[in-house]
Amino acid sequence: MFSSEQKSAIEAARAGWAQTRRLVVPAVEDMLYSPIPVLGSGFVRAVDYMGGDSGIVQGARVSYGKGTRSTSDDRGLIRYLMRHRHTSPFELAVLKLHVRAPIFVTRQWFRHRTASINEYSARYSVLEKEFYFPRPEDIATQSTNNKQGRADALPPEQAQQVLDILRDDAARCYDHYLDLLNEDENGERRDPSRPAIARELARMNLPVNIMTQFYWQINLWNLLHFLRLRADSHAQYEIRAYADAILQIVEKWAPLTFEAFTDYMRDAVLLSGPALRVLRAAMGGGTVNPAAEGLSKREIRELADMFPEIAPRLHG
Repeated sequence: MFSSEQKSAIEAARAGWAQTRRLVVPAVEDMLYSPIPVLGSGFVRAVDYMGGDSGIVQGARVSYGKGTRSTSDDRGLIRYLMRHRHTSPFELAVLKLHVRAPIFVTRQWFRHRTASINEYSARYSVLEKEFYFPRPEDIATQSTNNKQGRADALPPEQAQQVLDILRDDAARCYDHYLDLLNEDENGERRDPSRPAIARELARMNLPVNIMTQFYWQINLWNLLHFLRLRADSHAQYEIRAYADAILQIVEKWAPLTFEAFTDYMRDAVLLSGPALRVLRAAMGGGTVNPAAEGLSKREIRELADMFPEIAPRLHG
């Protein structure tokens, strides 16, 4: 995952201590700079942060003043803020991560445009020969009812054929990449008699499962929005693996906020007005007619999945 030089830099960073008057979270201090492995050679690591639960409460009480005196503790206030979507106090907390991930994962990741990002430059430097290859059990057929999802896993022998193709293509593309650069894997010139193609051009030959690195700084509220989408079971497995790793960091960094996020965002459901009317009718024993309320077939299926107790009435 890291070269000996990089490991030494991490150990040196973790060995250093500095006095501070700012709010700190001991659980995060203990894990700073340490990588959480993801997808084999990928990782997520916290490299800096500002604030936490105490900072969120501090910011909220400036806003609400005497109005918070009825809130008995920090947990109650944070849950109130989360429940009513009072977002600005959560925006006062900031996390900076160092991430190593396949390019196709980062292309989904960077769709979240509420963070500051700096990525490894393949115009300036040569990309390492590191690729992501899925586990055999994660290689699946295309879903027939979800154009951006997977269905059933392939049998082992077919999955191995797919892996062989992916590995062969990656190796061939990287060899051609070095050939265009006129370099070997140690960075030495292969053939002094011919020119090297510019890095910004040579990189276009590489597949999107090659690993890249970036620093990502984001406030806590926008991070929670990212996690609500990317840690969801409907998200692609590969980016979900990174979201799960980040959840480990958030749980240590802001445990009260993590609990409120789990209860009011991650494990909660959002109902439209028509869906709520249908649910009330079903609970009250009245006539249930989802189509008459304007629900589409897909919305009816989703409502049935949320509330299996009333599913027969929805489809009846």
